[in-house]
Amino acid sequence: MRRSRGRVIDVGTVAELERRVEAGARSMRGWRLRRLDLRDSSEVLGRLDPAGALLLGCRLTGADVERLEAGGALVLPDLDGCPVDAYRTTLYTAAELYDDADYPRTLDARAYAWSQHLHTAEDELAVTLHDHAVDAALAAWVAPRRLVGVMGGHAAQRGQPAYDDAARLGRALAAHATVATGGGPGAMEAANLGAALSHLPPAALDDATSQLAQVPSFEPSVAAWVRTAQEVLRQTTAPGGRLTESLGIPTWHYGHEPPNLFATGIAKFFGNPAREALLLEVCDAGIVFLPGAAGTVQEVFQDACENYYADESAVAPMVLLGREFWTETLPAWPLLRTLARGRAMEEHVHLADSVEEAAALVAGE
Repeated sequence: MRRSRGRVIDVGTVAELERRVEAGARSMRGWRLRRLDLRDSSEVLGRLDPAGALLLGCRLTGADVERLEAGGALVLPDLDGCPVDAYRTTLYTAAELYDDADYPRTLDARAYAWSQHLHTAEDELAVTLHDHAVDAALAAWVAPRRLVGVMGGHAAQRGQPAYDDAARLGRALAAHATVATGGGPGAMEAANLGAALSHLPPAALDDATSQLAQVPSFEPSVAAWVRTAQEVLRQTTAPGGRLTESLGIPTWHYGHEPPNLFATGIAKFFGNPAREALLLEVCDAGIVFLPGAAGTVQEVFQDACENYYADESAVAPMVLLGREFWTETLPAWPLLRTLARGRAMEEHVHLADSVEEAAALVAGE
């Protein structure tokens, strides 16, 4: 996540721009203007030194574009062909991504379809700018929070013991920190679900997992999978209900895997490599790794690499949940323990057999 340097002033409306000029402003240094129609504001803009300003997707006359750029402003165009806002300032919500009952018409599906056919330099620019904007929004969202990660694959179906365990884990961890996942289906959905309902009695989570089990997977119908989640949300948040906050960081790189609806903040990226790194980076309170496939194993050792080179103050706990899985099915544990031996991370690497034990290990670090 990139931290901004220097003072940044978001000028959100044309009226605000005019007020600043009338109040005596003469420099735009550090100003950020996003999606403003400035075609009738040439006189106001002409009274300002544009050096150091950033104009994102604003509508301008050709003469103003030339003058602003010549004066040292960075002017980035409006990207009309991109289905998402490349200059957004906040994380996504589930309602924003699932803005239509017919999944192919949702923003989520349209963004994935568009990303599969990037033909122009402007398309590539839109992807880069979008992911940069989501990165900045994620940094702002994470800043006041401690996050604990739950890593696991998409294969765990609703109604399976692995799904229910992940939901209970999310609930338990939410008592100590904000839960973060990869934002997709399976174990990721379950952990976000458990966190979302952690303020309610345990029976509420049991009822939710039972109801969701009616549609075990997003295949063959994403729409049916979404509808059951929306019904759980409707029952949970009405009247006057709420969800405990949690984070999902999915990607359109895996477009066949829809984002789950139970994360209250969704940092969805087009690119996957940066998203993978960010997911591990934000989990300063530690990570619990559930049984998974190649992607989860990659995350185990990517996190191990970060901890291997970190000093004691920067090491975050790692808990592998499932002794038989991590020692026999995919024996990552022996290698991880050997790697950790003699390093600052050695006392922070754990193997757990139960959800309760895993949550206690993270909380006790």
